[in-house]
Amino acid sequence: MEFPEGFYYTKDHEWVRKEGDEVVIGITDYAQQALGDIVFVELPADGGDLRQGDPFGSVEAVKAVADLFSPIVGSVTAVNLDLEDNPGLVNASPYGDGWIIRAKVDEATHWDELLDVLAYQELVKGLEG
Repeated sequence: MEFPEGFYYTKDHEWVRKEGDEVVIGITDYAQQALGDIVFVELPADGGDLRQGDPFGSVEAVKAVADLFSPIVGSVTAVNLDLEDNPGLVNASPYGDGWIIRAKVDEATHWDELLDVLAYQELVKGLEG
């Protein structure tokens, strides 16, 4: 299972990677493995507002449907349209081609509510028992 460093993580298994003045958001390797084969990703509208902790879309897999919760406050600047034709990109490359949205971050984001890689690894270790 991959746990890339330099990312921020949520307790709901989303990840955030800073790129310049924007961030890229997706779901973690743990989440995609727990869900199984992903068959559909509901994407938010480009330009839509994001509120930290609020749902912005969902991921439908063979096993279940999971809401996506925004790790930041901001606005969507791009959505990964490749997921419309190939939602399995999230399974194949959760931290790369399977990214879900790009966003501009608002100063109201509480970065201290997000987890670093070590804290996220501990969270997953606790879930796996």
